[in-house]
Amino acid sequence: MGIWANIRHFYRVPEAAEPITDKETIDKTYAMWRMRIFLSMFVGYIVFYICRKNISVALPAIQDALGYSKLELGLLGSSLYFSYAAGKFINGIIADNTNAKRILPTALFISALVNLLFVICAYLVSPNLTFCGFSVLLMLLAFFWGVNGWFQSMGFPPIAKNLSYWFANKERGVKWSLWSSSHEIGTYLSMILSGFLITHFDWQSVFYVPAILAMIFCFFFYKNLQDKPVSIGLPDIEKYKDPNYVEPVKEADEEDNVTYSDIFKKYIIKNPTVWLLAIAYIFVYVVRYGTIDWLVMYQVDMKHYNIADAAKIISFLPLVGVLGTIGAGFVSDKFFGGKRAPVNILCLTLLAISIILFWHNTNPILDYVYVSAIGVFTCGPQVLIGGLSAVESSSKKVASAVTGFCGMFGYIGSILSGVGTGYIIDKFSWDYAIGFWVLSALISLGICIVLWFTRERKKV
Repeated sequence: MGIWANIRHFYRVPEAAEPITDKETIDKTYAMWRMRIFLSMFVGYIVFYICRKNISVALPAIQDALGYSKLELGLLGSSLYFSYAAGKFINGIIADNTNAKRILPTALFISALVNLLFVICAYLVSPNLTFCGFSVLLMLLAFFWGVNGWFQSMGFPPIAKNLSYWFANKERGVKWSLWSSSHEIGTYLSMILSGFLITHFDWQSVFYVPAILAMIFCFFFYKNLQDKPVSIGLPDIEKYKDPNYVEPVKEADEEDNVTYSDIFKKYIIKNPTVWLLAIAYIFVYVVRYGTIDWLVMYQVDMKHYNIADAAKIISFLPLVGVLGTIGAGFVSDKFFGGKRAPVNILCLTLLAISIILFWHNTNPILDYVYVSAIGVFTCGPQVLIGGLSAVESSSKKVASAVTGFCGMFGYIGSILSGVGTGYIIDKFSWDYAIGFWVLSALISLGICIVLWFTRERKKV
């Protein structure tokens, strides 16, 4: 058996095990594994973020140590988003055909390894070494950070698979929302840990310490994950939760006799609402990654904080942003009858105001307040526009495709944010960069207002 065949065999989806027939054993086994799987996915994704958002705190120190411009730093940070955008779709296909128990620890281990290689390059290659006018070290750092983005994009698809197979439809929404908060918690902890490390050690420690922690956690990941319930002899989760469960009868509608390709074209490619939501999502991500990636440096440059204090303040953006993640869907359901546009409009209006208030604020205490507000009012539209709004404006038969479509546009926004913000700072000033974020929020707001008035019957 060749190497490739051995790799495929190792990662293959496991066969169904001999079914467990004793109900008490099934109950105990399900209870144990559901708890272990959820906690490992929650904590595991936090660790993924620690190996991903650490660069935000390190950028000012990297600039001081290596002498790169803001544009070069933007290109470095955006290299992750380029590969992440491409890998998100491809790795989703891979996740459906591999063993989640093995692919997740592998992805995290390689992400950690790349963090180490990032640091090794900085130690071994002089920043003054050039090739065809370009810094060799910058190219190497951008390459490895791009590789990190690819393996970071392998984190979510197997988790989505486990959430679908181990939690029934009637409970999946709550579990999904709770798990989603790991994004903000991971970003928060990354800011706190990175700020501590860069204060007491050097900027390289911001990468190699999280890498070591992630490698250790890989063993915990492997021990506490499973693939599908049937792989260890458990019944399907829907049947377990409801013994009288019957597979839903296929709906008889106008889509029954058309191909998936035709449905895709009708509800995505030829759907103006989806296109408008995708464009709005670009500008939501410009603000999301502009603030989370650049505000540490902004506070160091313009408000004269040290890096640790700046990181501490910005850590409140994702920490309090959890309220926006969990609350946006709840508020739109309970107060707006399932319509998402009013919540998007409210959040984006308050987001633009919050950025302006932070921009002109001189009170350090209020910086915490305005940063927290930016987090809440960014996370709300982030969850709704590319998620619920997109699915509810399309067909459930292409739900995964439409969220992937909008997600791809979102990461175009993250790339635009990294390169665009760096370019604007270099060529103009920080004031213009902040204005770029405010304008992005207002563009997204304008699109949502248009959708609200022209598609009032849709839950957009």
